[in-house]
Amino acid sequence: MDITLSNLRTLFTTVTMAFNEGLALPKSHWKTVAMQIKSSSSQTDYAWLDDLPGIREWIGDRIINRLSASKYAIENKRFESTIAIQRTKVEDDTYGIYGPLFKRMGEQTGEFPDTLVFELLKSGHTEKCFDGQYFFDADHNGFDEAGAEVPVSNVTGGAAPAWYLLDCGQVLKPLVYQERLPFKFQSLTNENDEHVFWKDEYVYGVRGRSNAGFGLWQLAHKSSAVLDETNYVAARTAMMNLRKATGKRMGITPTHLVVPPELEAAGRKLLNALLIDGGDTNVWNGSAELIVNHHI
Repeated sequence: MDITLSNLRTLFTTVTMAFNEGLALPKSHWKTVAMQIKSSSSQTDYAWLDDLPGIREWIGDRIINRLSASKYAIENKRFESTIAIQRTKVEDDTYGIYGPLFKRMGEQTGEFPDTLVFELLKSGHTEKCFDGQYFFDADHNGFDEAGAEVPVSNVTGGAAPAWYLLDCGQVLKPLVYQERLPFKFQSLTNENDEHVFWKDEYVYGVRGRSNAGFGLWQLAHKSSAVLDETNYVAARTAMMNLRKATGKRMGITPTHLVVPPELEAAGRKLLNALLIDGGDTNVWNGSAELIVNHHI
């Protein structure tokens, strides 16, 4: 193929189509567990409420619920992926072999928010959230039935593979996917470009800026106990019994069970089976949706 501006534009269109086809392939879960927040600077500062007060009868003056004094910032990071095509491949019309690579690049780009979000979930026992505690911690500040402050845990210890119970049914989510700039497909094909001149190859790539962070710890529970009915109920009950400063329950209802591949069978048995070992009715059937994720 003659190397002309028109032909290079055609090539760019071809590889872009392959990229976009791959971009549409992933069945991601991050939008279920994370809020998507648009960022307009190098980092975004978040201030959550220490408590979710809800609506009350207006008697006397308003009760003002102020945002937490704790500061929690998510700093945007740069991410990229790049593929080079030898100029001779274009000249000899053999660049078609790169089509699947560009399609895979698009697929990986579409998968990337899942990677960020769920890898962060996995590290929640070593990464701090808005209250200065680890996201999964045994002594978050909480309240009892009388409204007195007490330590509250959203983690269960054990030696089994970890699994996570999340409430994703509210506007606020357990996690945040922060996007500064969406991924953009770019090319370097001008023969006067330094890279093209010295390397005799065309370069195509994607660039984006984003990051993941924590939302409300109250909406997530991590357990390293064996995934069975007893431990599932214990984690579910712990979440549902979290209370406001008034002593009332916060109204948390777990909606999703997130497991690694090795716990898929246990998760399906717990949430999807109609009967328990072919006998009694499984009362937890349909009580949450199962997410099997490779990044936890």
